[in-house]
Amino acid sequence: MKTYLAKAGEIERKHVVFDAAGIPLGRLAVKIANALRGKDKPTYTPHVDTGIYAIVINAEKVLLTGAKNVKKEYEKYTGYRSGRKVITAKEVRANNPERMIRDAVWGMMPDTRLGRAQFRKLRVYAGAEHPHAAQKPETAEI
Repeated sequence: MKTYLAKAGEIERKHVVFDAAGIPLGRLAVKIANALRGKDKPTYTPHVDTGIYAIVINAEKVLLTGAKNVKKEYEKYTGYRSGRKVITAKEVRANNPERMIRDAVWGMMPDTRLGRAQFRKLRVYAGAEHPHAAQKPETAEI
């Protein structure tokens, strides 16, 4: 029996919508990262991008369990001295709810050129509307 290795030309990509409403952030991020990498398919090949295009809606309704809404911190560093900015998850949800999902998924992607290319196929939207209706996306089961 021979091992199957996918080739870049053989892969057919589809668009999949993930609804983040009421789902814990970490569990959602795992599903999205695995789908972006193609690890949820039997044709997964580590050195080839076999993943999908992921569309995440309702990012502002993602669930943070426990006291993470107040205790979880997001950090940004400008590169200058005393340029470190720290904000809580509550502030991120109010100003830029897409960042919560993007940062969680980014932390689960490999630190390689392939991982960066796979991450670029992620689109996150705060509300329930998205401009990808022409691609006829499927809905993911979470």
